[in-house]
Amino acid sequence: MQPRSPSFSTPALSSGTIVLLTTLYCAQGLPSGLIAHSLPVLMRQHGVDLALIGLLKLLALPWVLKAVWAPWVDRLASARLGHHRGWILPLQASVLTIVAVLALLPPDALFGAWLPVLLGLLACVNLAAATQDIATDGLAVRLLPPRWRGLGNSLQVGGYKAGMIVSGSLLLLVVGDWGWRTAVGLIAILVACMTVPVLLFPEKRILPFHPELAEPQGGPRLLWRHYRGFLARPGMGPWLLVVLTFKLGDSLGSPMIKPMLVDHGWTSAAVGQLTLVSSITGIAGALLGGLIYARLGARRGLILFGLAQAFGIAAMAWLAHSGANAYTAYGIALFEQVADGMSTVALFAMMMNQCRPEHEGADYTIQACAQVVLSGIVGSLSGLAAKWLGYEGHFLLAGLLGILALVFVIRYFARQAVIPVPVPSTAA
Repeated sequence: MQPRSPSFSTPALSSGTIVLLTTLYCAQGLPSGLIAHSLPVLMRQHGVDLALIGLLKLLALPWVLKAVWAPWVDRLASARLGHHRGWILPLQASVLTIVAVLALLPPDALFGAWLPVLLGLLACVNLAAATQDIATDGLAVRLLPPRWRGLGNSLQVGGYKAGMIVSGSLLLLVVGDWGWRTAVGLIAILVACMTVPVLLFPEKRILPFHPELAEPQGGPRLLWRHYRGFLARPGMGPWLLVVLTFKLGDSLGSPMIKPMLVDHGWTSAAVGQLTLVSSITGIAGALLGGLIYARLGARRGLILFGLAQAFGIAAMAWLAHSGANAYTAYGIALFEQVADGMSTVALFAMMMNQCRPEHEGADYTIQACAQVVLSGIVGSLSGLAAKWLGYEGHFLLAGLLGILALVFVIRYFARQAVIPVPVPSTAA
């Protein structure tokens, strides 16, 4: 590895870029869906203790802590493979290898005596996938012109959700008939297929390496210097308030949707079917949001999609009040997922706009981590809120939080003469 250096041109959006980003994010969703959705069900079916199943949540720590090592992912590059491919290829190969090993091991042993081995392998998968995400986000920022970052994030959200659906819902549907080895082996094959576009991507030609402009090695103080420089930029305080609050209403409300349906008599199969249909609808919402964002721009996009997000989660209060009949549930759930997809795309696109040239991966990562941590804390309190307020009061509170978050959006843009767009610079 050697230090990264600035490039002077941003390529136009192309079909190759669309395929590359879609497959990279889908490749991240495949192991995530396996860990988050399939394995808890399969582990319980094999008699694994609930406390141990709960430990799967701790395996997601690399996704929260990745901001700690993100500056080094930005700084170090492979002269042979390219800035981002030098990280993405070996990390994705690591995920592929581990998933292939899991497919070859017998499930009775994995969920029994070899359970510590399984947890260790899954921890390695998350570490590799989280680090690959830093490089992938940095590559996406550099490849996407500002106007098309909404569509680029549609590919991010849609690709990731598609990967999770395949390795989550669909794997559970077929594993009983096909068996563990075939079902998980197909996940490994899909990860391998998703690696082909990045193998063929000529990064050194499209994003050339300029060693004569490389910065000195950062050393142990790089982390402090990097984020101090990011936070010191004008307008960063108001923007971080937007990042931290924009999804709080959704984070509070969403965890209680399924428990509310169960309490209204829905079976697990009915809930699973609604989840699958609404997830697919969410992908369509993300794609639609990217196209609309390109026309509306950042300010109107964030406000309009934020309003839709708030109304979607607040409408769950009517669902709770009316008894959660199927027609109403599908109508509200599908609208909420479309609004969630569109609002996520708009927020992620603006997060890209805040990234400094040659610091894209780390700058995007610190924003994403801050948003995920606070949303996770709020989400963990959702059960208490629903218990104290009832489902109707809980969802109304979540919708109100979504509306209040728009105050920070309006205040941020009121302070901006123009929307900040990164320009090539050699400044650290």
